Amino acid sequence: MVKKNAIVKKLPAVETLGSASVICSDKTGTLTQNKMTVKKLFYNSKTYNIEEVERGELLDKIIYANILCNDTKINSDNELTGDPTETALTDMGFKLDYNKSIVDENIRVKELPFDSDRKLMTTVNKVNGKYIAYTKGGVDELLAKCTAYETNDGIKTDLENYKKEIYLNNEEMAKSALRVLACGYKVLEKEPTDEEMENIENDLIYLGMCGMIDPPRPEVKLAVAKCKTAGIKTVMITGDHKITAIAIAKELGILENEEEALTGVELENMSDEELTKNVRKYSVYARVSPEHKVRIVKAWKANGEIVAMTGDRSK
Repeated sequence: MVKKNAIVKKLPAVETLGSASVICSDKTGTLTQNKMTVKKLFYNSKTYNIEEVERGELLDKIIYANILCNDTKINSDNELTGDPTETALTDMGFKLDYNKSIVDENIRVKELPFDSDRKLMTTVNKVNGKYIAYTKGGVDELLAKCTAYETNDGIKTDLENYKKEIYLNNEEMAKSALRVLACGYKVLEKEPTDEEMENIENDLIYLGMCGMIDPPRPEVKLAVAKCKTAGIKTVMITGDHKITAIAIAKELGILENEEEALTGVELENMSDEELTKNVRKYSVYARVSPEHKVRIVKAWKANGEIVAMTGDRSK
């Protein structure tokens, strides 16, 4: 650890770390490079490679949603700083010949920041004299807030039928190890009050999805193999879609059988006793929230294992 320039405050902690038999790790930024790039867009019933998108009013709305519902900082030279997912969405707009004027001219007046429980973010912007709420986030979470969708033919209300296309294209992107975010919007009659913002994420119009790649760190596959040789089990925990998580985990050697993956919803339906009994079966947990991590660690510890948790949001 000294060779890695690490400072150890308590020596017993080193002994405990050296005894770890299970490593639970976040995916994004720990197992992957956290260098997001948008590769595909789904809208108007079709998935496009980013270089082949069809221009038009619907694409404009998708770009506006992803650039305005976004906390990326853009300097005078169009250099981007911020969360890698958000900078990737802004960079997507720039690559498609949209520019910083979108942010400068469409002022944000209200916002609901992203949190890991809602898995959504919403801003209200004044666009051409109208107040528009833009929302982006997980596909399932956003669709649960939508009552309509938009295509090149206008706004339609048979969303339940369209969901089949959405989920099919979402699954295809996820199988390619793409992280998928959806976006939607609604036009408001006036600027919402703080109280109205609490329920702003309702009756949205679904626009489309962005699929972005986050490549695995090149050193991780070897590290996972070394852990396996040493008898240490690696467990991936992520908020991403189950299929995306499985694709990355297989590439890294963390998972061999898809039955080794569990979602947050499935975890919710298990009692602590059931989880403790079955925790050894699972190597991947997807679509989880922070409190799920605590349950997973406790279940491993109840089996007599010493658990290490690593990642940018580990506590």
